[in-house]
Amino acid sequence: MNSKMIRYIIGYILKLEAGFLVLPLFVSFYFKESMLLHKSYLYTIIFLIISGFALSKKIPKNQKIYAKEGLIIVSLSWIFLSFFGAMPFVFSGYIPSFIDAYFETMSGFTTTGASILTNVEALPNSLLFWRSFTHLVGGMGVLVLALAILPKSNHQSLHLMKAEVPGPTFGKFVAKMSYNSRILYIIYLIMTFVLTVILFFEGMPIFDAVLHAFGTAGTGGFGIKNTSIAYYNSPVIEYTIGVGMLMFSLNFNLYYILLLGNIKQFFRSEEMRWFLAIVFGAVFLICLNIHSMYESIIPMIRDVFFTVSSIVSTTGYSTADFDKWPLFSKIILLFLMFMGGCAGSTAGGLKVSRVVILMKSSIREFKKLGNINRIVSLKMEEKPVTKDLMESIASYLIVYIGIFVIILLIVSTSLPDLASAFSSVAATFNNIGPGFEIVGPTQNYSSLTNLNKIALSFSMLLGRLEIFPVLILFSPKIYKR
Repeated sequence: MNSKMIRYIIGYILKLEAGFLVLPLFVSFYFKESMLLHKSYLYTIIFLIISGFALSKKIPKNQKIYAKEGLIIVSLSWIFLSFFGAMPFVFSGYIPSFIDAYFETMSGFTTTGASILTNVEALPNSLLFWRSFTHLVGGMGVLVLALAILPKSNHQSLHLMKAEVPGPTFGKFVAKMSYNSRILYIIYLIMTFVLTVILFFEGMPIFDAVLHAFGTAGTGGFGIKNTSIAYYNSPVIEYTIGVGMLMFSLNFNLYYILLLGNIKQFFRSEEMRWFLAIVFGAVFLICLNIHSMYESIIPMIRDVFFTVSSIVSTTGYSTADFDKWPLFSKIILLFLMFMGGCAGSTAGGLKVSRVVILMKSSIREFKKLGNINRIVSLKMEEKPVTKDLMESIASYLIVYIGIFVIILLIVSTSLPDLASAFSSVAATFNNIGPGFEIVGPTQNYSSLTNLNKIALSFSMLLGRLEIFPVLILFSPKIYKR
């Protein structure tokens, strides 16, 4: 294992985070916040710079990165990012408990949006900015950003992107990984900027528009108002963010294809068609189920569309208390929590492509029941699904269920009911945020024990990095030469 290269890249990431923290520092100066807040950012920046330079002061002669190095670099980077990112909350005293601050920051970087804050509006603007900015960074991935700006990047950097970009498959659309990363981030940032401008012209204050665009782009969902998006009481803003959440849940490769003018290939995407069909099918079914709860059909459609978009994109913004909806609707939302968005997007969950492939595989086995020798082809995106891919998806699902059960057992020791325990794990493991009952859309995670907060922080990281990059840290064999 190339430990020197691992230390070097992690050091580079820490210096990058020091640069990130300059932004909330400027915000704190702009809004003339307290000297304590200024010092909180400055102390954290100093710690990051010292740590970063200590780890990356010397460029290793051997710069080769293979799969295991890529997995370890990604996992440790996210752990350290959240560790240092929590410091401004602790130093400033707004979240005095480090476990709470770490939970909040991990929730931000993993774009989960679960919060321990009972009154988010009590936070100063600079801390609100930092919370939402972690969504922007974590949405596309900090290693993807690092690859986009690293002075040197070779074909081995593919191992870093494979470990960080979610989904069962990953493909390059240009030869160099640095160019690949830059294209992804340029598309991502342009879409975020456009959304910010639209929200501003629809009546949001510019500060609110920027932060909500960060949360929508990263499909994170940290609100800056206690009532989330419902605070603005604006149908046009709700529809804009609802559509935005769906757009950021699509594979970003599709947007590059669209930029190249290949409109037919864009609409031929099977995963996208399945995703949109499931979304609008869920909206239709939930509307049928809850229509008696509304006097008018228009507000009902708006609430259901926004909620479905928020849950399936794993964003977590809310305009309605879906915890009060009938059981049928909540089960549909629970299914959407587990499914999530498309591969190669900023959304969490199992991913639509995995769910569709598993469904097609089950149908194929059913067709073969009458005739064992019958050959039934299995395709996704007009390409045959290989045996290796099927085995990797099956393995991922087995490990996913196993880890889910373990975390569920841990949190069940102190949570009062099954709905709270199950949905808290589902909401964090799939990077959604709100669940049901005591962790519902009008509640938060503040009442949980420290053990549960640590377990669910770990759950968020496992969900964002899709399990294996984190589990490999606990394998003794990986550290042998």
